[in-house]
Amino acid sequence: MGKMPNSADLAALENAGGILSLIATGAASSRAELLQASGLSRVTVTQRLNALMACGLVRETERTLPSGGRPTRMLAVNAAAGFMLVANIGETHIHLAAMDLTPAVIVERTLPFDIESGPEATLVQMAEAFALLASEAGKNDAPLLGISLSLPTPVDFKRGRVVGPSVLPGWDEFDIIGRLHDRFVVPVYVENDVNLMTIYEYRRNFPAADDILFVKIGTGIGSGMIAGGRIFRGAQGAAGDIGHIQFPSPDAPLCRCGKFGCVEARAAGWAIARDLSARGFVAETARDVIDLVEQQKPEAIMLLRAAGRTIGEAVSDAVSILNPSLIVVGGTLARGGDFLLSGIRELVYQRCLPLATRDLSIVLSGSREDSAIFGAAYLLLDDVFSPARIEALMKRFLKMKSEPRYLDAG
Repeated sequence: MGKMPNSADLAALENAGGILSLIATGAASSRAELLQASGLSRVTVTQRLNALMACGLVRETERTLPSGGRPTRMLAVNAAAGFMLVANIGETHIHLAAMDLTPAVIVERTLPFDIESGPEATLVQMAEAFALLASEAGKNDAPLLGISLSLPTPVDFKRGRVVGPSVLPGWDEFDIIGRLHDRFVVPVYVENDVNLMTIYEYRRNFPAADDILFVKIGTGIGSGMIAGGRIFRGAQGAAGDIGHIQFPSPDAPLCRCGKFGCVEARAAGWAIARDLSARGFVAETARDVIDLVEQQKPEAIMLLRAAGRTIGEAVSDAVSILNPSLIVVGGTLARGGDFLLSGIRELVYQRCLPLATRDLSIVLSGSREDSAIFGAAYLLLDDVFSPARIEALMKRFLKMKSEPRYLDAG
């Protein structure tokens, strides 16, 4: 994290949180922009910026900005100034990683997961794995900034708790944040996986599109929304649950949620696998469906096309309400490409007004990595470096600099 700062650097560092927040959030990336955004004097900005650089929190990059004279180097948070612990809890495995502030993976591991094991045993197992990852990632005395979790279930983000029936039995209202905070004494974030995948698509792939609808189509179906450059969660974090929009009919299929006629019961991976099994194929999961599609089985292709049209009905309603500029389709079934996408496009353009679709793009996600992991990292970084949280972060950096033996992870 850089050389040991002198007393003058430490004194300047105490008040440098605002400067660090401007750089970390992208509000300012040069000295001139810092002067304009902060409203501080040139001397004050220089002192605080020098302190941040001396402590290894900020660095000059190789990229330059035109300045009317000699190009000026852009400023950025030093990726090695700290690290995060993130995890994506799936239905059969847990992917855990320690990540730097880029964010990029430093070290990672995967654990088997039994959804019947419950939150207590699962979080104990995760905490042990996190401790090992933290030991490796924090070798250079970099502090642990926080922990961020992705869950395959509805989450009340404000409270960090699973709400209502889900694929994780026993997790409803369990104090996830409290358990992990007691062990690691850092901020802890808990969010739904689809929202995190949405954040990833926005930050990594489509940063210029401030109004995005991301649709995940895999074992289940869900969506996330970026509105005006911010994730939209709704009052209790239930926004985007398009998989349980109901289309009643005399033969409406039973959904996993206990209701009849849900989009998921007609078009999700498990529902298509159910219909393929009834036709004599061996299929249980969304991956099995895609395997059959890739083998050019006509029945699998037919059902995937029909699923696209069903999903298109739900998506068209969302387009009429939200008016996004971009729809990104991801998840396991997205590997079916145009077999899936053509049905979605057909219904959206058929049912929505021309004004809503005039500049609308509907594309497949190009991501092949664990996007929920990276979305969890972006979520954490955006919060801990925000103006509201930066002072708490600076206190932790100062404590570590003044007490070199201080450790964030217990």
